[in-house]
Amino acid sequence: EVELMESGGGSVQAGGSLRLSCAASGIDLRDYRSLCLAWFRQVPGKEREGIAAIDTDGSARSTDSLKGRFTISRDNAKYILYLEMNNLKPEDTAMYYCAADRPFHCNPQPKSFDYWGQGTQVTVAS
Repeated sequence: EVELMESGGGSVQAGGSLRLSCAASGIDLRDYRSLCLAWFRQVPGKEREGIAAIDTDGSARSTDSLKGRFTISRDNAKYILYLEMNNLKPEDTAMYYCAADRPFHCNPQPKSFDYWGQGTQVTVAS
């Protein structure tokens, strides 16, 4: 069973950038390549929000409101999923989670994913 661990969160000033990583373990390369991978975020008291998902062929689907600032990518050889975040805003403050699964459609919808990391906190100061 795949295990996921996020890293790269922290505190940053508005306008700054961060790159989150999500390392996978407990899975071989062929199986990892077959996974749809995604990033989500959640603020206490609110529903988990999808950010972006990246399919086995590298094609990505992103939430419209975050396009242009957030970019998802994957390095299969390293078993790592990335989220590049630029021009961060205070409203981007949240716990960020990565997820993996093999849904019929690789979209950033929480209900489509069974495997989750523990999350990494991102705090953006104004």
